[in-house]
Amino acid sequence: MSKSKVHLSVENIGGIDNLSTSFEPGVTVLAGRNATNRTSLLRSIMAAHGSDDVALKGDADEGSVELTIGDETYTRTFERQGDTVISGGNPVLDDPDLADLFAFLLETNDARQAVARGDDLRDLIMRPVDVESINEQIESLQQEKRDIADELSTLSNLSDRLPQLERRRTKLEDQIEEKEDELAEKEQEVEEYDASVSERQEVESELESKLGDLRSKRRDINDVDRRIETEKQSLDALESEEDELEDDAEDLPEVAGGRIDEIESEISRLRTRRQQIQSTVNELQSVIQFNEEMLSGTSSDVVDALRDADDSGGSVTDQLLGDDQVVCWTCGSEVDKSEIEGTLERLRTLREDKLEDNRAHREQLSELEDEKSTYERRQRERDRIERRLSEIESERETRQERIEELKSDRSDLEDEIDSLEQTVDELESEEHGDLLDLHREANQLEYDLGRLRSDLEDVEDEIADIERKLDERDELEAAREDIEDELAELRTRIKRLESEAVEEFNTHMDDVLDVLEYDNLDRIWIERTEKRVREGRKKVTKSVFDLHVIRTNEDGVSYEDSVAHLSESEREVTGLVFALAGYLIHDVYETVPFMVLDSLEAIDSNRISRLVDYFADYADYLAVALLEEDAQAVDSDYPRYSPA
Repeated sequence: MSKSKVHLSVENIGGIDNLSTSFEPGVTVLAGRNATNRTSLLRSIMAAHGSDDVALKGDADEGSVELTIGDETYTRTFERQGDTVISGGNPVLDDPDLADLFAFLLETNDARQAVARGDDLRDLIMRPVDVESINEQIESLQQEKRDIADELSTLSNLSDRLPQLERRRTKLEDQIEEKEDELAEKEQEVEEYDASVSERQEVESELESKLGDLRSKRRDINDVDRRIETEKQSLDALESEEDELEDDAEDLPEVAGGRIDEIESEISRLRTRRQQIQSTVNELQSVIQFNEEMLSGTSSDVVDALRDADDSGGSVTDQLLGDDQVVCWTCGSEVDKSEIEGTLERLRTLREDKLEDNRAHREQLSELEDEKSTYERRQRERDRIERRLSEIESERETRQERIEELKSDRSDLEDEIDSLEQTVDELESEEHGDLLDLHREANQLEYDLGRLRSDLEDVEDEIADIERKLDERDELEAAREDIEDELAELRTRIKRLESEAVEEFNTHMDDVLDVLEYDNLDRIWIERTEKRVREGRKKVTKSVFDLHVIRTNEDGVSYEDSVAHLSESEREVTGLVFALAGYLIHDVYETVPFMVLDSLEAIDSNRISRLVDYFADYADYLAVALLEEDAQAVDSDYPRYSPA
């Protein structure tokens, strides 16, 4: 983005009624006392970039911010609707999170406050890094690994069944060999018998024909038996699968009826409540800011009154102030200044309580969304099982119908066989009774042999199928090893990204500390460790970023200290150093044209001057709010702006 003069128009934001001003590229110093709308001006700049850390003027229902940079104009609108404020327009940034963290460094900045509170800094440091996509890859690979493990478990069971099938195959082969020998002997007897009989050729020919038909029908009935057996095996497999699915369904924790709806309702309620709390926080900020300005006499209304009093020769100050008394601008009575200050302090405390409520609601939302995801996953699995059980029931009915049809066919064949046997009985003569017996025995042997061969074919098919699947085991194990390697690489990548981020933060915090030149604050550094922490209802291992401080005592001895032991001003300095380091690490200046600085009172004026000079080389536009005495130490070439 080219560096050119920018124009800003503000209406009904914070304590500002209407404002139109311009900024030159580089540093702009907003000099003046506290409660002079400097922070409102900075928040207006932030709002133009897309930040929601902005409040409507307390007595306004609509507000807007317009920022023109070169040929581009960016507009944000704000409208009060009930207890919430709805924003619209086209900001400079589509996603202002990075800027809110590391470019818009007001006193309430999350990065500065997180350090002051002693929070874990990992989320803040890694938020701009695309770790989420890596975690999604890890989850996908873990699911793939679980699927492979299930397949390997199934193959292991098949492998255990293989020796049993091989023994069954050997036994069937032996039985077939015995039956073939018996059938050969029986056929030899028939041939010998036929050779000895020379009469009644016609009867024998018809008898042979009927016996042939009888053999054919027996083969047909054998085929029907095989098909019936196949259908029964399929039924057994369906029943086995059904039992497994029912067991799986029983193992699934029951999803309470309507629980997902309750969770969704609670999530919606919490989100609405968070919006209401944020609106309340914004309103409180406006009220606090307005009353601070009224109390300090810098409100535009008070300034106008002072100007009128000067013109008339009177003194508004004499009318409003006297012996620590002020005229209340809400009720018109005289009250102690300390009472109003006490009320302001309670309002500030209330604002902090609301912010804490908002954080608590955010944690509740996270837990509820995890619970909802778990319930939905269970419900999807239960639905899948129920669908498959329904399919099994339908398929089972179909196969039972086939079995009944085959049994009917078998019954018809038995009737035909009975008829053929009756015909054979009528045709047989006393001297051919032995021949008939031989044929019947041969038919039975053929039938038995066919059954054995069919069983052998089924066993061999099952063995071949198992062996084919077992051949895939090496591929599955290799795939699992590849997934484990990829998972290790992804986890290592996250750790590497975390380590690199920590290292860069430490380097840049050293650079910022070098600029500030503190004698008793040698180093601020972050240590990455892994700890067991609670996440929702379970404990997981997560990376934790701990902040350490190296100090020097009066004797010149360095020692490590914690943020909790620092003074309030030292914590503020530490939080600012951390936030400024984030600005440098993530190259925020490449995508965010403005950098804003406020609440630098914890740093002396000379250090503020060096800090401003240092970051002037990075930000296209740097707006810094300073007290008059601190502004005097900053380079006089920087443009000054004093809000009315």
